[in-house]
Amino acid sequence: MGNPLQLKSLNHISLVCGSVDKSIDFYTNVLGFIPIKRPSSLDCNGAWLFNYGIGIHLLQSEDPESMPKIVHINPKDNHISFQCESIAEVESRLKQMKIEYVKNKVEENGINVDQIFFHDPDGWMIEICNCDNIPVVPLSGDNKVRSCSRFNCNIQNHKQQIQQMIPM
Repeated sequence: MGNPLQLKSLNHISLVCGSVDKSIDFYTNVLGFIPIKRPSSLDCNGAWLFNYGIGIHLLQSEDPESMPKIVHINPKDNHISFQCESIAEVESRLKQMKIEYVKNKVEENGINVDQIFFHDPDGWMIEICNCDNIPVVPLSGDNKVRSCSRFNCNIQNHKQQIQQMIPM
């Protein structure tokens, strides 16, 4: 099958928020995302953020009071995951910011992956890991896949492309 839809990469994820402002604060100050221009034709309250080669589109809930309240951090639940340089540094920073988290460890053939899970202001789960410790091995021999961190994807080029799109 190869690449039937000619996919290139993950572009963005969309998250419904109880408060776009609280989510902007979290994603910029905790995870390092940068607010970017959003098309003016969008007629709903929201924000677009970008970094690490992906976008996060925040959408204001039409009924914030009805949003589910998640209080238990469950590593086996839906989440988005980010690769980090130092799990110890992530843990230290989360402690400084007083963000509750759960640690987990995965082992495969003597290779360890450390994971830290926590929630954003609306209960969406975030994982920070050193997952590129485990090689990406296709289950069938004819599939070609790459891990960006293993092949040193050039995020700087992507940032330069975006800067060229911004009118001065």
